[in-house]
Amino acid sequence: MKYDICIIGSGAGAGPIAYELTKAGKKVLILEKGAIYSEKDFSKDEIAFVRRYIVTPKLKDEYHVIEEKIDGKWYKFPTYETGWSFWNGNILGGSSNFMSGYFHRLKPNDFKLKTVYGKVEGANIEDWPISYEDMEPYYTKVESRVGVSGSITEYKHHEPRSTKEYAYPALEEHPIVNLFDKSCKNLKYTSYKVPRAIISTAKDKRNPCYYSNYCGSYACSSGAKGSSRASLLVDALQTGNLTIKAEAFVYKLDSSKDEVTKAYYFTKEGTKKEVEAKLFVMAAQAVESSRLLLNSKNKFYPNGLANSSNQVGRNMVFTGGGIGSGEFDESNLTKEELFTQGFFVNRALKDWYYTNDFKGGTVDFLFEHANPIRRANSLKRDDNGNLLYGKALQDKLHENFTKKRVLTFEVFTDWMPNDDCFVSIDEKYKDKYGVPVANIRIGAHKQDVKVGKFLAKKAMKVLKQMGAKNIDANISPLPSQNLQAGGCRFGDNPKTSVLNKYCQSHDLKNLFVTDGSFMPTGGSVPHTWTIYANSFRVADYIKTIL
Repeated sequence: MKYDICIIGSGAGAGPIAYELTKAGKKVLILEKGAIYSEKDFSKDEIAFVRRYIVTPKLKDEYHVIEEKIDGKWYKFPTYETGWSFWNGNILGGSSNFMSGYFHRLKPNDFKLKTVYGKVEGANIEDWPISYEDMEPYYTKVESRVGVSGSITEYKHHEPRSTKEYAYPALEEHPIVNLFDKSCKNLKYTSYKVPRAIISTAKDKRNPCYYSNYCGSYACSSGAKGSSRASLLVDALQTGNLTIKAEAFVYKLDSSKDEVTKAYYFTKEGTKKEVEAKLFVMAAQAVESSRLLLNSKNKFYPNGLANSSNQVGRNMVFTGGGIGSGEFDESNLTKEELFTQGFFVNRALKDWYYTNDFKGGTVDFLFEHANPIRRANSLKRDDNGNLLYGKALQDKLHENFTKKRVLTFEVFTDWMPNDDCFVSIDEKYKDKYGVPVANIRIGAHKQDVKVGKFLAKKAMKVLKQMGAKNIDANISPLPSQNLQAGGCRFGDNPKTSVLNKYCQSHDLKNLFVTDGSFMPTGGSVPHTWTIYANSFRVADYIKTIL
């Protein structure tokens, strides 16, 4: 069978395409690398879902190679040696199943950073070929279709909206937000209420959040979290127009000079198969999408499919910044208040999203992950690095689990795309299928750390005002592996970009890329809401040409 559309991947960049085009009567095929899970398969089992390879490949079988600069030289480290996995959820719905769901829109100036701030030496910043006004209706669509809850915070950098409220009421909040709000007021900071891609009231067959206390890094067993699977693909299947082939690893695309003709994939058993379609959409997450194109070189595109510009894999965008924390005990809140479980903090600082001199960013606040094994493991040594055991370990665990809680913050800066942050392939490193793996060079721009430290100081002032103890921060140039963008940036010039403004290949008219790969810059926020919105936008365009 020749499908109308073949989508590679099933996450935030894929779901809207499948949803919209199946509703329009088109026959859509999804090739998903992982298995199909549903709510009944998900639990809050830290061993199963966090510490073992249940929803990601074993690194000894399928890995990446990370290039780091040490003492002025680049060195390669296969991730099976380091354990630093860049896989983020190989199941139906992809990494959207495991996101925390902190949803922030980009702002009008995010689409034109080069115009607003000018060229930054050593960075490859470009304006987007579209504007915030082009995206606004689709951000709004995501609020209702995927499900975004919250309450509006008016502040100086707030982006224009076409609706007065989010689609769903705000989630229940932990008592510590009262202390946070009061402290921000005293500092003359804005306490920004963070919208979440988690529904607070029932929607169709999805149940509202039940406040399990295990959210980020875990798939949602109620359907409240706005994963591509729960919010879009379940409905797309009901049309009868969607076919899903799970555990199908696409390793190559074939093409003529003008069109993609076939996708080749391995089944779970290692059997090679192929599929034909009128139109192909890549949404495998940014690193893997670049890898697939580079591995699909042919006589028409000897440097990689859709790569006449030699820009495929270039200008990767992660999220710069770091983390920080402070401890709270019964001197700050009553024990009953402090140990209220499950309710969210949902607060951020965004007063410095823009500054007069440089692009700033966002700081999200949240309690440390509840994972007891990880927490206990982090406490196994004393201040001198000596291993604790017996009563000393028992007392330390009891103190940390029953008498205090750690409020953390995550800093998001606008990662500067640069010549030393890219994906390539190296024939020396291959996965279990014999396919070259992605080689990821993770060079960061010094601006990322500068802005991260600036924002961390603001966050630490809030924690100090709240009365936190043992306040600390760690700002790092290393990327966050779960937030990936760039590698196939879009633009108007085919010589300097891979895709046009509709995320359509400049080279191949029936090839689109709708994961985060299209983004020239990432904004100072997680990328997921923008990926969802853009995919809905591209779906509308595809309807006009197919």
